[in-house]
Parts: sequence; structure tokens; C-alpha cells
Amino acid sequence: MVTDGIGTSDASATPGATLVAHLTTRGETLACAESLTAGLVAATVADTPGASAVLLGGVVAYSADVKVGLLDVSARLLARVGTVDPRVAVAMAEGVRRRLGATWGVATTGVAGPGPSEGKPAGTVHVAVAGPSGTATRSLELNGTRAAIRSASVAAVLRLAVEETGATSPTPAPAADPRGTVGLSDPLDGDPAPGRTGPAT
Repeated sequence: MVTDGIGTSDASATPGATLVAHLTTRGETLACAESLTAGLVAATVADTPGASAVLLGGVVAYSADVKVGLLDVSARLLARVGTVDPRVAVAMAEGVRRRLGATWGVATTGVAGPGPSEGKPAGTVHVAVAGPSGTATRSLELNGTRAAIRSASVAAVLRLAVEETGATSPTPAPAADPRGTVGLSDPLDGDPAPGRTGPAT
């Protein structure tokens, strides 16, 4: 069973509700770029009353052409690594943040299944959150049905957003935790390595 709690006993304090409350208090905004979740992240945020004060909008970018055309993802990057890559999640989050003029941009990309795609097994997911201080990514290896993988991806990107916006102060994940922040040591020809990058310019 997939849960989306953030370590609190209040069952109503989902990441979406926590994020909306925090960003509302700070006068900050959110934009969503979604591939495999196809709008579920934005819809989950919008489930919280008052979300209109925070959620500017979103882009469902299932195809590579839409990622390039609407989110400014590098066509060269996509040609080299495909669409299921943490660097693509970074570019999507930064692109939607810039395009919609939001304080924060969140992104999801991956393989919902039931079979593999681009040589990646079902359940391979990358999420990213871009904000004023830079961009953070997280890579996931999920199991379950297509619906479960998509639901878990939504929960993961919203948890990361809660952490990055400062809505909560969780204990940092240990390096061995598969939910921990990703870091790659071999970026492609200057493409930013995921994990944490500086503010987009």
C-alpha cells in the first residue's frame, strides 16, 4: 500500500496539503511538469482547498517534442539519454518554473509500465524540484501496478517538494536509502549532474 504521509500522526496532513499551506503562508507559487503522472501531481495539489493561491498550472509533457517545445529540455540531452533520466527531470522542473513564472517547479518522468520503455524497467522514476536555491532530484525504483507506480511517483515528488520548500525539516536520508538524493559523477558534456544544482539562469 502506498502512503503519502510525511511522518505526522495527522492523517489529513498529506504532502499536498502541507505544501499548499506552507506556500500560501509565504506567498509562493508552484508549477508542475509531468510525464508519466500526466497531471496527477497538479490534481493532487488542487485537491486541497485554497490551492488556487499557490498552483499556477502545469504541463503534461508525455512526448519528447513537448518536453523540448514547452519546457525547454535540450533536444541533444534527450537524444543522448532518452526521456527517463534524472537530468531530464531537472530540465523539466526548471523549464516549467521559468515558463510559468513560479517560485517552485516540480517534475516527474519515468516508466509506469506494465513493460519497459527506452530500455528502462517499469518503476524507474525520476522526480525533481526546482526553486530559488537550485534544483534537487530523487530517483526511485518502484514496484506494483501502473496505477501504483504513478501514485507513488506523485507522493514522492510532493514529499521532495515539502522538504525543499522548508515546509518540514525531515532527517536527511542516509546515502544507502534508495529514496535519497541522486548524484551522478559523469554528466554529459556539461549537462548538469543531478542531485543538486545551482539556481537556473
